[in-house]
Amino acid sequence: MQIVLSGASGLIGTALQASLRADGHTVTTLVRGRPASRDEAGWAPEQRKLDPGVLTGADAVVCLSGAGVGDHRWTNSYKSVLQRSRLDSVGTVAAAMASLDKGPPVLLSASAVGYYGDTGDRVVDESAPRGAGFLAELCGDWEAATRPAEDAGIRVAHLRTGLVLSGDGGLLKRLKPIVALGVAGRLGSGRQFMPWISLADEIAAIRFLLEHEVSGPVNLTGPDPVRNADFIAALARLLHRPALVPTPGFALRIALGEFAQDTLTGQRAVPATLLAERFSHQHADLESALRWALER
Repeated sequence: MQIVLSGASGLIGTALQASLRADGHTVTTLVRGRPASRDEAGWAPEQRKLDPGVLTGADAVVCLSGAGVGDHRWTNSYKSVLQRSRLDSVGTVAAAMASLDKGPPVLLSASAVGYYGDTGDRVVDESAPRGAGFLAELCGDWEAATRPAEDAGIRVAHLRTGLVLSGDGGLLKRLKPIVALGVAGRLGSGRQFMPWISLADEIAAIRFLLEHEVSGPVNLTGPDPVRNADFIAALARLLHRPALVPTPGFALRIALGEFAQDTLTGQRAVPATLLAERFSHQHADLESALRWALER
């Protein structure tokens, strides 16, 4: 296959392009500024600029672009960055794909389980409605930005990704040193659900969707979401450390601003579509996913 990839420098993008290339597929990455190799193509999503010719001959486009949700305190200015980095990128890609008579027939576009808002103890699959809050609204707008591609008859799948577990980045890389010191505990009440997925299964699921006729929203999560307190306890147990000190909600709000609310709430999201399509998780339980991630 020939794949065009945006967001290639992130945790998921880096692993995805390595996996595809290892199996002999061709990957062209979209980069800002001057391309440094034949495997790169320039674009300027903030200006809605992408030469549609870059997409000619590709079998699919995977759009993973977007500023990190947990990288900064959620000020109004950073919330704008979160919006623009996503909507400009996928909007530019979708418009370029739609402009071609014979362009790539498939678009896989990043999204997140934050689409569902706070679901409490309620199990949600892809049929659940959008929830409330900034992140839910952002995910809704993010998915809507693919409309030009859908209207052009392109198969579009929205990758509603959970918390990706990897020793190379993401949540686990931040939590591991704190838990290893024995000073970490549940966040707030610890009852909020965490819909996790190993990086290995995230990449396998994306590749599965490239090859199978699935469209619409797809939850990229493990089959068994766990409560925050249980997640922290499992990580502490594998690191042979206690998990005794809870982080109170007010401290998170001071440190993280509005984003704190999303760490204190959760989604009991399950991968109904993947399971219906007979996708098989390599890491179907949290402990195996954590062991895999910690060994890398």
